[in-house]
Amino acid sequence: MFSDNIAQQLRVSGYDVTAVVADAALVGLPDEQILAHAAATGRVLVTSNIKDFVPLDGRYRAAGQSHAGLVLVSTKTFLRNLGFTAAVTSALAALLRTGAKIEPGQAQFLTRG
Repeated sequence: MFSDNIAQQLRVSGYDVTAVVADAALVGLPDEQILAHAAATGRVLVTSNIKDFVPLDGRYRAAGQSHAGLVLVSTKTFLRNLGFTAAVTSALAALLRTGAKIEPGQAQFLTRG
């Protein structure tokens, strides 16, 4: 859902991140499979596709399953304009810098840092 530029900038800062769009095996997969892959590899998933991933999170909980965590990017908080990539990158870097762990199964909204 996001440009690989965000992941690239975070990797330059030393964070272990990857973008779905940069992995040919993931491009075009349904949301359920993207979340399953993230869960299987222990990666927190960052998405602005709230309308699809919040219900998926609910289905995981109802089934007693857990994913590695979801970070939800609201397009009300982060407007899709020329500053979107920089704003999301900055907010994710701030979240990562805090050292706060996103617990397995947790979903949280990204805030402006």
